[in-house]
Amino acid sequence: MKQFTRALDKDGRCFNYLCRAFPRLTSEKVKAGIFDGPQIRKLIKDTEFQNSMNTLECAAWKSFVQVVNNFLGNTKAANHARLISTMIEAFQKLGCLMSIKMHFLFSHMEKFPENLGAMSDEQGERFHQDMHQMEE
Repeated sequence: MKQFTRALDKDGRCFNYLCRAFPRLTSEKVKAGIFDGPQIRKLIKDTEFQNSMNTLECAAWKSFVQVVNNFLGNTKAANHARLISTMIEAFQKLGCLMSIKMHFLFSHMEKFPENLGAMSDEQGERFHQDMHQMEE
């Protein structure tokens, strides 16, 4: 999400939609692509967000959503390697640089557990994200 947001045209429709969708976030946080899980899930469900994108942005977003749903969630799809490759190609066409995190994901994806969505580094992380969503 961070790479996607950084590559957006800051005067474009998609970036402006992000600013309107999350008025509580500062413009610096939006520019930096700092979103939590519930905010990303909200954008995934939002068809108006996708309608605000140009062709390259839409291709990158759709590939990102495919990776979120079929690799980073509770199940790992059989074609997860192809999905990740497609996402990286779409992000490169958008103008994103491959960060070390993306490189790690691409290079070591066979080492991720089958139920990655159920894993959490911090015990109360999910609780705090859900509480943040309720407070808004």
